[in-house]
Amino acid sequence: MVGEGPVLTRITWPQTFRIIRSIHPPIDLFEDIADPRDWEALAAVEEKTNPRIRFEIGDLGKVPAARRVAGPGASFVMAPFVHCSPLRPGRFTDGSYGLYYAGSSEEVALAETIHHHQKFMAATKEEAGWTSDFRVLISSVDQDLHDVSAVPGVLDPVDYTASQALGKRLRAEGSDGLVWDSVRMSGGRCIGLFWPDLVPLPIQGRHYSYHWNGSRVDFVRQHDTGKVLEVI
Repeated sequence: MVGEGPVLTRITWPQTFRIIRSIHPPIDLFEDIADPRDWEALAAVEEKTNPRIRFEIGDLGKVPAARRVAGPGASFVMAPFVHCSPLRPGRFTDGSYGLYYAGSSEEVALAETIHHHQKFMAATKEEAGWTSDFRVLISSVDQDLHDVSAVPGVLDPVDYTASQALGKRLRAEGSDGLVWDSVRMSGGRCIGLFWPDLVPLPIQGRHYSYHWNGSRVDFVRQHDTGKVLEVI
């Protein structure tokens, strides 16, 4: 497999798991049944009484009207595409466009988000304690995706240069998205979808809190069960 290029593969998972910060509430515009082609006009009207609406909605121009999604759960699908930024790049994007990242299991999603939360906490020199609440989004996938696990440099644990270049190229060539072996959990897999309309609207799963000990996330707490789980 070493040195191979991306292979188009049908990925069918009955469930995918994405974990996001719980502080972001649903956006009424996305949750409504209004035609996504009318969103700009509706936002302009709302802006007259709510000056923050543009910030809350994000940059609608990043998603063509035909690729937008609406209805219950749509906020969580639209968010990574309209709130992407070069200040927040990812493995397969420089931040100029968004992806919907998800894992093949809840454990994979936990491992991936714990890694990135640790980086944020260390960079901002946060004090130890129970820090942030997160929610699980459960969706599914049934798409032809490019398996990029064997592409040299793409799964580097630190350097995203090769993976960002590959993501940008595949998106420009019309790819629906990517699948790869999780870097943060052996045996797990991850997907990244390039457009919102490829994501079945998710339902909400359990909530978690992460405990930061000053150097790493060492425990997570399940809100529904009250269980505190050690991060090995």
